[in-house]
Amino acid sequence: MPEESVQIENNLARKKPPLLRERALYQAQRLWRPAGTVVAVVLALLVTWHVIYGKHGISIWQQKRAEDKALQQEIKNLQQENAEMRQHIQHLQSDPDAIEREAREKLHYAKPGEVIYTLPTQPQRQQQTPPAGK
Repeated sequence: MPEESVQIENNLARKKPPLLRERALYQAQRLWRPAGTVVAVVLALLVTWHVIYGKHGISIWQQKRAEDKALQQEIKNLQQENAEMRQHIQHLQSDPDAIEREAREKLHYAKPGEVIYTLPTQPQRQQQTPPAGK
């Protein structure tokens, strides 16, 4: 056994140092791995930024979604207003008293012999004249 250990030591001592090409390859492999990791992380960050803030990103999508909700609410309100107007039109077409009331209130029509008095909606201020000097 002692002879084997001496022989192994002799083999290690006789081993030639690695060639320049082998050392360069080893150094390149050792340096490229972290550099590749950095490049991959940078690319992942760029893709993430583009997904959030890009032309069709999440922030733009949320703005469009809020705009869509506002427009849907406006459509709903206008449909409700249209339904109320249709009901009012139907009421005017079927009820003569309703037609007369509309004519009196909005158009200020009167029956023969009636007089309509219209009061101003806001009281007018009377201008005070300063007292005449001596």
